[in-house]
Amino acid sequence: MADRGRGAARGSRGGPGGSSRGRGHGPSSSPASGDKPRREAILDLSKYVNERIRVKFTGGREVTGVLKGYDQLLNLVLDDVEEDVELPQPRKRSLGLAVLRGPTIILLSPVDGSEEIANPFLTQE
Repeated sequence: MADRGRGAARGSRGGPGGSSRGRGHGPSSSPASGDKPRREAILDLSKYVNERIRVKFTGGREVTGVLKGYDQLLNLVLDDVEEDVELPQPRKRSLGLAVLRGPTIILLSPVDGSEEIANPFLTQE
């Protein structure tokens, strides 16, 4: 009863006499560094750094800007960002430097070298 409140009994996190079974501590629980090959990213955005890109989001928003950085979760840092606002009238809104969350992005496209073409499947009436 005198030990109560000192943290040495049930629920302790290791220490002298504490158990660390099943908690991932120690050298046996981590895989050796040479066992698994390093996972390669699906998208290689390094060729688009310092290039202008267009990004579309879930919900319909669309921005263009200069790609400054990114991470493995596809979070992006864009500079000179402009949002294409459609309502109430079409215009561009300047946002400056922005961090874009990867889970909300549905499309990435370089601005240079892309142009809109007519839909070849649209039937002429």
